[in-house]
Amino acid sequence: MFRHQGKSRTLKHNLQIATILSFVAGMVNVAGFLAFRQLTTNVTGHFAFFIGDVADFEIVKGTIFFFYIISFFVGSFLTSFLIENYRESKKLNVFVLPTLIEVSVLIAVGVASNFMVFRYPNLIVCALLFAMGVQNSFVTKISSAVVRTTHLTGLFTDLGIDVSHLIFRRLHFKREKIKANIKLRLYIISFFFMGGILGRFLYATVNWKLNTLLVASAILLVSLFFDDFRYKIIKAKRRFSHRNQIVGKRSTA
Repeated sequence: MFRHQGKSRTLKHNLQIATILSFVAGMVNVAGFLAFRQLTTNVTGHFAFFIGDVADFEIVKGTIFFFYIISFFVGSFLTSFLIENYRESKKLNVFVLPTLIEVSVLIAVGVASNFMVFRYPNLIVCALLFAMGVQNSFVTKISSAVVRTTHLTGLFTDLGIDVSHLIFRRLHFKREKIKANIKLRLYIISFFFMGGILGRFLYATVNWKLNTLLVASAILLVSLFFDDFRYKIIKAKRRFSHRNQIVGKRSTA
């Protein structure tokens, strides 16, 4: 799920990582909005506010939206930089470090919320946008831009295009691929929605507030280490099978 890249990735791999990361993004989006009344998983709205403030010559007021945008950008840049830097290492899962960075930010914000009142909430919004920039970048890299999980605008656009392609059968022959794309996008939208529902429930109903982010980080950690454990099991089985084949060939020689 986290290791397969390029041609080795299948629809199953993309569905697995899409459901987990979109679910986490949904939780972060709702928790961040309820806490700070700001979107914390994408920058489209922030860019609109930034342009509006600049157009009204309210540069100082618009600065915070500029920092929101830059925070998301820095998270995306950092992830891509780390992946490219460590890509040549065959022993290292290059997606572990970006995931741990995202988890660290979510845990830090969640834990800190229990001991202090955030005097500068805009900094926390920047931190969450940074974490979502990290996530969006590494899921884009790992899936070759097939999966995006932190915002839905492009997803609904692609979904509309794919559904229209199903109607014109004579023009679009790769129907199985189109159906696979539709399935993937519906999974992302659905799990983003369910993550938001759980985030709202934990934040407001259970009254966990920003501790909701600890649940999101736990989901990421469990998924990461489970994937790594499963990978080691598969490697061990292949090694064992290869060894048995060698022994069998020697015994028949």
